[in-house]
Parts: sequence; C-alpha cells; structure tokens
Amino acid sequence: MFKTVAFYTLGCKLNFSETSTIARQLESAGFVKTDFQKGADVYVINTCSVTENADKKCSKVVREAHKYNADARVVVIGCYAQLKPDEIANITGVDMVLGASEKFNLVNHIALLGNSEKPVIFNNPIKEVRSFVPGFSAGDRTRSFMKVQDGCDYFCTFCTIPLARGKSRSQTIEKTLETARQVAQTGIKEVVLTGVNIGDFGRENHESFFDLIKKLDTLDGIERFRISSIEPNLLTDEIINFVRVSKKFAPHFHIPLQSGSDLLLEKMRRKYKSKLYLSRVENIKKVMPHCCIGVDVIVGFPGETHELFTQTYNFLKELDISYLHVFPYSERPNTGAVKMEGKVSESEKNKRVQILRELSEKKRHKFYNDNIGKDFTVLYEAEHNNGIMHGYTENYIKIETEYDPLLVNELVKVKLIEINSNMNVVPMELSTCLHL
Repeated sequence: MFKTVAFYTLGCKLNFSETSTIARQLESAGFVKTDFQKGADVYVINTCSVTENADKKCSKVVREAHKYNADARVVVIGCYAQLKPDEIANITGVDMVLGASEKFNLVNHIALLGNSEKPVIFNNPIKEVRSFVPGFSAGDRTRSFMKVQDGCDYFCTFCTIPLARGKSRSQTIEKTLETARQVAQTGIKEVVLTGVNIGDFGRENHESFFDLIKKLDTLDGIERFRISSIEPNLLTDEIINFVRVSKKFAPHFHIPLQSGSDLLLEKMRRKYKSKLYLSRVENIKKVMPHCCIGVDVIVGFPGETHELFTQTYNFLKELDISYLHVFPYSERPNTGAVKMEGKVSESEKNKRVQILRELSEKKRHKFYNDNIGKDFTVLYEAEHNNGIMHGYTENYIKIETEYDPLLVNELVKVKLIEINSNMNVVPMELSTCLHL
C-alpha cells in the first residue's frame, strides 16, 4: 500500500501549477505529500521538453529518487512523457509513464503500480487531447500560478510544445473565475496567470483574454494579478491601457521576442516583425513609464550569423526593457528548424548567451535605478536565508530586507532607497512603512 508521495517539477510555471493540482488530487485520495529527500513510496516527476538538458535532467532525478528510497515507484509525467514515452520507459527505475491527458488521472493509475515488472505507459495521441484541466499552485509560495490556457496552435520551428500539449484550449471565463475564487480561499495575495499561449485564451468560446482580465479585476479576495508571458501580436493596446488603470493587474509584461532580426523571425515562424514588437514596448512605456518589461531571446538559431546576432543585440540595446531571459537554441526532434542550414557551434552560442546576459544585467540595473526614490507596494515571500527575506513590487523589482515573520504574505508600502551589492533594492525602514 502506497502512502507517501513526493514531486519534482522541471520546466515552466505551467508545470508547477499542474504539479500542485495533481498533488492535491492525491492528498484528497489519502496520500501524504512529503519532501523529495525524505524518501517517498511514490515519486512523480513532471518533465519538460523545451531543451535537451531538460530531457537529461529527467534521468538524473529518477536516480535521485531511488537514492532516497531504493524501493520507491517512479511515475514520469509531462511534456517529455508525451513526446518520448518509450525512451522514458527505458530509463532504469521508471515504473510508469503518463502522457498529456493521463497525468490528470494519476490517482487511478497509481493503483496499478507494482502489477507489472515492466514500465507501464498510458499515452494517447496528442490530436486526441482536447480537454482542459484547470489548476493552480498553492502552499509553496505567496504567489499562485493559475492555469488559464493550455496548448498552442503556432508551431514555431524551434518548439515542441504543440506536439507535447496539443491544440490551444481554455475554459470559459465563468469557470476560470471559479478557479480564481478557489485560489482566493487559500489566502494567497498574488496570482500569476499562466499557460502556453495565454493571449489566445477564450478563442474557442468566442471570448478573449481581455474579457477575462476585466472580470478578474473585479474579483474579491486576490490583491494582485500578474500576466505571465504573452505574445506581442496578442498584447493589444486595450490590454495595455487596461493594466494602466487597473488596481489589481501589475504593471509587468513578459513578452517573447526570440530575435531582433526579421529574417530569423520569419524562419522561426513567429507572427510578428521587430517593428510591431518595438511599437508594443513604446506604447507600454508611454502610458506606464514605471512598467517592467521582460524579454525572451533565443541565440544560435540556425542561420544566425554574427551580423544577425549583432542586429538582435543592437535592437535590444535600444529597447526600453527591464531584463532578458536568454536561451541557447536547442535542437528538438520533429521541429521545422532541425533541417535548416547554418548551424551555430555550442561555443559560439555560449558566447552570445553571455553577451546578452551581461546586457540584461545592465538593463535591470538601469530599471531599478530609475525607480529609486519612488513608492511601491511589496509582497513579501516566506523564504528567508541568513536573516534576509525578499519580496517583489508590483512592477517586479526584487526587494531585500531583514527577516520578519509578520511580513510574510503581507503587502507593504515602501520607498525604494538604494540598490545593494546583491542587485536587490533596499526599501525605507519598515517601521516607517504602512501595512495595507
């Protein structure tokens, strides 16, 4: 009889949301959730397929699980499990592999563990995966990642997500509001709306993401909403202007760019040109000068010459953005980019990653510095180390102060004083701040 379960999540915020949802399902069925290192009866590994490193990490985590309990049963779920179930089943120590839809039926599948000497695979063709399973993370942070959308119809040439998660889909606004009300009951103050392509929310129900955020803005019990990554072609002026006047939606957008070269954007099958991206950033900063703007960039995509990389660098250098998430291109099977010419060496990719990460630090420092002396509201998190705790302002500036348990999950008004050596911002003395 299996009694305890532990989880390990690889990849994106959406995975964290789904792991938390599955954990609650198992707890409702009588399982006790425990820490990974304490040795559980069942280990559930939620995988990612975005990079080759994510694939390799799965094997490592399986070995770690058996180190803590040699007799444990290991279940692998997630994107990697949907794309390469047989490959995962051949990893020593794996007992069960569940695909994109079957992972949400883990409670029933666990009963089959131990009935077979060979790993068991439950994996439907991705074309058959049409249902949307809502979810949210809870208990781990003062923020909750709330799933509002799944799947993607874009088929960018570098990406396996449509193959791993299927077509874009979401619930109705009313059902999404029901999920948000459940989050509110947990006492969480901030909700991050997450999905694969959240700007595509509601299309099959003749609704829109803009309709959703207007409704969420009126919801009681949640103090702050944050929009996670949203495609530039779906980030409309009406969304930008709404966030400007909203009392709950944070002035923070994370907008994937991937490349500043229109030639590469076309090869990637992105749905915009650099001119549109520039206009989005300019429009945001025009109405919200203090708004935080994060950017995803891929370097080393096939055909990215030194000149095209320089074009991306110069484009980003001139953009009024706050930070970058930089990724080296990782070749993924069954994607359009696999057959493209002009491969970039790993060493050159790493050089370009470093160049853009250095630019990111400069952008972040400037953004922080531009906000010194201004008043913001910080939500403090529970984690602390060496007497120090952290929190984030509405515009995603990381705040550092002395640990005070009374501040955890509290919204506190502060004045930003200075940037410290850790690249965090020090607020005005808390004794002079006003608790909301």
